[in-house]
Amino acid sequence: MKLINTKQAAEYLGVSSAFLERDRWAGAQVPFVKIGTRSVRYRISDLETYIESKVRASTSEAA
Repeated sequence: MKLINTKQAAEYLGVSSAFLERDRWAGAQVPFVKIGTRSVRYRISDLETYIESKVRASTSEAA
């Protein structure tokens, strides 16, 4: 299983690194892996699952 860093995950999702950093502080809707005391990594399979959870058919559809 390949792990990618925050910058790579942000590029994959089309968001900023700051978005992912804020997400981690706010309770992490985007799952991540913490290695050691400071290293944060993401699994591509988790990013794909997150993307699928955000698919909606209408802007009025509830999350």
